[in-house]
Amino acid sequence: MTVLVTGATGNVGREVVRALRAKGAAVRAADRRPARVTSMFGADVAPVRLDFFDGRTFGPALEGCSTLFLLRPPPISDVKTTLIPFVDAARTHGVRHVVFLSVAGADTNRIVPHHAVERHLARRSDDWTVLRPGFFAQNLGDAYRRDIVNDHRLYVPAGGGRVAFVDVRDIAEVAAAALVEPASHKAKGYTLTGPAAVTFDEIATLLSEALDRTIRYDRASIAGYAWHLHRQGMAIAQVTVQTVLHVGLRLGQAETLDPTLPALLGRSSRTVRQYVFDHRATWREPAAPAD
Repeated sequence: MTVLVTGATGNVGREVVRALRAKGAAVRAADRRPARVTSMFGADVAPVRLDFFDGRTFGPALEGCSTLFLLRPPPISDVKTTLIPFVDAARTHGVRHVVFLSVAGADTNRIVPHHAVERHLARRSDDWTVLRPGFFAQNLGDAYRRDIVNDHRLYVPAGGGRVAFVDVRDIAEVAAAALVEPASHKAKGYTLTGPAAVTFDEIATLLSEALDRTIRYDRASIAGYAWHLHRQGMAIAQVTVQTVLHVGLRLGQAETLDPTLPALLGRSSRTVRQYVFDHRATWREPAAPAD
């Protein structure tokens, strides 16, 4: 079995690669720049170039792979000309199972790009598993990092909404299990949440405790948040998706706890407190300035 992991050097992909290696699976790690794969994982993981905007890269990346971990890179909003043709190419090249990283609620929310990919996977057969995680704890160390490090604040339009942050390391374990033993996960859609729903005020307090300095939560307006993302160089389509997802938090769209993750793991899932204290160094280094 050879598993192709897309987005292999990103927050989720790198953890999936590590989880697969822990299971002894052969991994082919895809990135637009394969050198980044080698830099991150060394010679034990085979790198391959994959560009969803260049169909010529599909065949070489997929050749000889039996299962596929698929995720949507955030800059891609048009999945009809990128991810969906890639899914078709995967099936043509003999990939027997696809594990797709979606988002919570994508099965019914037509606004998010993941919805169309889910529908396309389900249209033809049962050779798929869909993971629908809630908000990642790792967003604190990625999407929100610059604000935390440079401005000592969390700035999102979530109001007082609660969020059941889920740790990517747990998601990766579930993904690896579905990739290595697909028969047990055929045509299954899993909603994955963390063990507790917390407010951004509580997250700010937690970060303040871990970092020994005050981190505040500024409740962004919708327009203010969209402009904030635009100033950071984010494309308009991506700004729209991120704003819609975060506004949903104030409406309670990410506060429901789901028991699926610990059931699949066979243990308790990680808390957001564990993530913060495991990664304290993340917010102690200077963040790159906006483009």
